[in-house]
Amino acid sequence: MAQDTTPNTAPAAGASAAPRTPGLGVPDLISIGVFAALYFVMVCVATLASTLFTGGFGSIFLPAVAALISGPVYMLAAARTPKFGGITVMGLVIGLFLFVSGHFVLSFVASVVFPLAADLIARAGAYRGKALLLVSYVVFSYGLTGPILPLWFMKDAYVASLEARGKDAAYIDGVFANITMGTFAASMAAILVCAAIGGWFGQRLCAKHFAKAGVV
Repeated sequence: MAQDTTPNTAPAAGASAAPRTPGLGVPDLISIGVFAALYFVMVCVATLASTLFTGGFGSIFLPAVAALISGPVYMLAAARTPKFGGITVMGLVIGLFLFVSGHFVLSFVASVVFPLAADLIARAGAYRGKALLLVSYVVFSYGLTGPILPLWFMKDAYVASLEARGKDAAYIDGVFANITMGTFAASMAAILVCAAIGGWFGQRLCAKHFAKAGVV
């Protein structure tokens, strides 16, 4: 009788029978939801800090303060869900949080565009390249500019939205008291610097503590 030489393709004992799916699964979406909630908590902390320490400039420097303190959350999220779409979905969830909490409706646009761009940048480095992840975080941080960009570029629409919410003229004048092209440049530059610092710190924290603890 001839010996059967057909190779055995059955998985070895203890090996996973099904390969890891490339797309986002239910566990991934749950993780993303958790990290989005943590990120929103950091935004709330940043809101309080910017109000206390930047006075009348609080709203326009809020994205920078949030970028400074949220780096560990972003880097941990990228490490735990290194799949395309994760960063985008997290941005969408943050945008929904902002929309539900009463921010200008067009703030949702920035929460789509910048996270998607950040996701593409992170994917180029397979969600492991430190330099690209840092650039990705900087870009992602601009997603929080949605609530403030209309202050400079859509004043009439923003005023109309405030009036629809019952805000009086004194309140509206206070909102626009510091809105100049100089403060726009300062706000955008502050996001860049603070996100670079926050992202670098987040990477250091992940490498020093989370990786050793087996979290990532």
